[in-house]
Amino acid sequence: MKLQLALDRLERQQCFRLLEETKDHIDWIEVGTGVIKEYGMSIVREIKQRYPNHTLVADMKTCDAGKHEARQAFEAGADVVTVMAFAADETIKDMLFEADSYGKQVMADLLNVSEKRRLDELKEAGVTLVSLHYGKDMQKEKDMSADLFDLVKGGGFTVSVAGGIKESTLPEIVANKPDIVIVGSAITSAEDPANASFKLKGMLTPDEEDH
Repeated sequence: MKLQLALDRLERQQCFRLLEETKDHIDWIEVGTGVIKEYGMSIVREIKQRYPNHTLVADMKTCDAGKHEARQAFEAGADVVTVMAFAADETIKDMLFEADSYGKQVMADLLNVSEKRRLDELKEAGVTLVSLHYGKDMQKEKDMSADLFDLVKGGGFTVSVAGGIKESTLPEIVANKPDIVIVGSAITSAEDPANASFKLKGMLTPDEEDH
C-alpha cells in the first residue's frame, strides 16, 4: 500500500519544506490543484528534479482539452495526471493516449460519481487507475465513509482514496485494501510532519515486494 502526500493550499516554500521532512516515509507526491494554479508547471518540474525516485502526481483535475493538459504535465515530469471521471470520454481517451506515448498514467477522479455504470464506461475507455475522492467541502458535513469503496468493488481497478484521511479514520480505510492512500492535512498541518508521515505509513499494509 502506497502513501501519497497531497500538497494542497500551500505556498511553494512550504511544499519543499514538507517534502524534505517526509520524503523517507511517502511513496507518491501529489502537486495539488491549487498549487498548480498558483505556480504552474514550474513547480511540478522542480519537484520531479529534486525527488526523481518518487512517483509524481499532477492533480490537474482536467475536464476538457485533455491532450494538451496531459502533455503539459508529462513534459514537466509528472508520472500521473488526473482527469475528472465526469469529463467527456474523448477527453479521457486523449489523455490515455498521451500517457501511453510518454509511458505514464492517468488517474480518473471519481468525485461526485455514484453510478457503477460510469465505472464500466471508464474501464471500456481504458482507465485502470481511479481515485475515490471525498471532497474538501463535503468534509465540512461529515467524515468520509468507507461505503465509498462499494463503487469500485470487483472493478479490477488500481484504487487510490482521498478525503480528509487521518490516523483515527485510517484503519477503516486500510481494511478495504486500497492500493494508494492519499493524505493531506493530517501530515501537512501536523506539528511534526515527519513523525505524522512515519506513523501513517506504518499503519498501511505492506506491498508484496516489501516482504
